[in-house]
Amino acid sequence: MTKTHDAQGAASASAGPESVSPHGRFDAGPDLLDLLRTKSVQMRLANLREVEVSGSGHYGPSFSCMEILVCLYYGFLRVRGGEPGWAERDRFVLGKGHACSALYPILADLGFFPAAELDTFTRLGSILGDHPDMKKVPGVDFSSGSLGHGLSIGTGMADGSRLQGRDSRVVVLLGDGELNEGQIWEAAGYAAHRRLSNLLAVVDANKVSVDGHTADLLDFEPLEAKFAAFGWTAERVDGHDHAELLGAYSRFAARAGAPDARPTALIADTVAGKGIGFIEGMAEWHVGYLGGADLTRAVRSIETMFETKGAV
Repeated sequence: MTKTHDAQGAASASAGPESVSPHGRFDAGPDLLDLLRTKSVQMRLANLREVEVSGSGHYGPSFSCMEILVCLYYGFLRVRGGEPGWAERDRFVLGKGHACSALYPILADLGFFPAAELDTFTRLGSILGDHPDMKKVPGVDFSSGSLGHGLSIGTGMADGSRLQGRDSRVVVLLGDGELNEGQIWEAAGYAAHRRLSNLLAVVDANKVSVDGHTADLLDFEPLEAKFAAFGWTAERVDGHDHAELLGAYSRFAARAGAPDARPTALIADTVAGKGIGFIEGMAEWHVGYLGGADLTRAVRSIETMFETKGAV
């Protein structure tokens, strides 16, 4: 069950996933959910291979947002791998650009660039840096990495799309530590003022950052109430539950473009390093390297993460 907060702070319960078919590309049936679970595993394993190439990587923030990205790209966003510049596409902004190793395998899988490029991750001359470059990577709409800018960029995209008469939706993925940046809240205020109902901000609430646990550094909870106070419709879901994520995306899509609707904030509760049981939730594994026996353990943990409910 998910809970939605409107701009006035009222909360209403909404049970169960909804079909995303009128707004995305699939129905949230068992076949799609099986596909999404498979992709979540495959993309994590590809992420491990990228880190083997680079020698270190952001396991924590990349694995915490994997279901968010998988559900977006395989069940919601209107994009074309063979036509990255398609004018009518939905836009995605990876505010937490250091998690790009989670995004690159998905873009490759969808045909934006050859999968062989993943084997060059962060190497000299590669198009795939440790933060995404929109001038080099097909399918990337914004060069992110300096935290705090993503929501402003997405707000501009959403406003521009509406002014051009397009029905494109804009999704921005933020880290919960990133919310410490004041620019986020300037953008939040502007987006609400402009009633940008085609804008969705997804907060990857994994509760850790490079400096430690977010509750100890600067506690912004309850996040849904903060966004509601800024005039957004806010909702909270399990960020590793594919059905809950699809349902939330569908509800956002149903509101997108409505004249009296507001931008949507989706707080996705996640676990840093999700899928690798022995590093989950640990701020120490924001960046790191798993090799040898540890890598073997990580692969096994990922391959079995969906075998039973709640398994890691």
